Amino acid sequence: MSIEEEDVFRNLQKHLDNMPIGFPATESGIEIRVLKHLFNAEQAELATKLNFMPEPLEKIYRRVDKEKMTMKELEEKLDKMYQEGLINFGQRGETKYYLNAPLAIGIFEYQVNNLTEDFLVDFREYMEEGFQEEINSTKIPQLRTIPIGKSLTPEHSVARYEDIRNIIEEAGGPISVANCICKQGNDLLENPCKQTDLREVCFQFRTAAKLYLDKGLAREITKKEAFEIIEKAEEDGLVIQPGNAQRPSYICLCCGCCCEILQNQKRLAKPVQFFSSNYHAIVNDEICVGCGICVERCQMNALTIKRDKSVVNYDRCIGCGVCVPTCPNEALSLEKKKKVTIPPKTTGETYRKIMHKKAEIRHQQKKN
Repeated sequence: MSIEEEDVFRNLQKHLDNMPIGFPATESGIEIRVLKHLFNAEQAELATKLNFMPEPLEKIYRRVDKEKMTMKELEEKLDKMYQEGLINFGQRGETKYYLNAPLAIGIFEYQVNNLTEDFLVDFREYMEEGFQEEINSTKIPQLRTIPIGKSLTPEHSVARYEDIRNIIEEAGGPISVANCICKQGNDLLENPCKQTDLREVCFQFRTAAKLYLDKGLAREITKKEAFEIIEKAEEDGLVIQPGNAQRPSYICLCCGCCCEILQNQKRLAKPVQFFSSNYHAIVNDEICVGCGICVERCQMNALTIKRDKSVVNYDRCIGCGVCVPTCPNEALSLEKKKKVTIPPKTTGETYRKIMHKKAEIRHQQKKN
């Protein structure tokens, strides 16, 4: 590959790094390998003409070399990039809008039907070398954790945006479900999920569902089907993680052995600081017999047995409630935290908050 083409991919990396969820450079340069798995040189150059916010084709065309393509050709190329999961797209009436997509949640998940072993290996290396730190940098997560239904009682006075069944009831249509790319990736690497045989555990709603259905990445389902999947996921011990908004665009049902987020956060000493959750588990020592079922169910290694009693590590507990319903003595329950976090109303508001916080951090770094 020529020096000019190498520069195109570096320019794209720098361009994407300006997004709310950036694309940081690493010492090894693994981020360039990740981009080359996804984009060809022409697509990489075109992606630098887009922004984080949606813009109409006519505005984007002003930034393109008119000698290289017509507006119609640009439209065709951007439509192809959208179908390949490299950018995002929207339409109002006859007007098309295009915008950059973050690596995750975004481009990575759109590759669910196009995974290769080489791409997965490089992506996971990049996650460890730089991207995980980028995700954590603002401490405003893209996902939040809500309790499974069977871990809650009427006394909890659960907010509507923390009730998975209420979220789906009020989601609006369409509703779609897609295979989890993390589980599908582990299947490809011959390391299948140890927690469940479910693969369709990623829900999308409204515009996000239309996007997934348009790309052929998901299938449309009814609310009844969604509730059936959730019931099985809760029985299998999966963690419920909707987008960090009161009206989320998506919900992921995650496990600690496959999920890229849970896996990487689990390696940290105090992962709870990077999760948005309003609950934590508590143990009634008087009736706990130390059977260890809760330890096996916990996806974050937050529970241990000491002196024949279950003990919660509050630096690790994310309040998912997975441990609660299977305790034979009902010794475990969830307790609402004293400081409750109210999520942003919309996904767009979440990303604006991340963007503002990122700008604050960079400004402070320049001052220092």
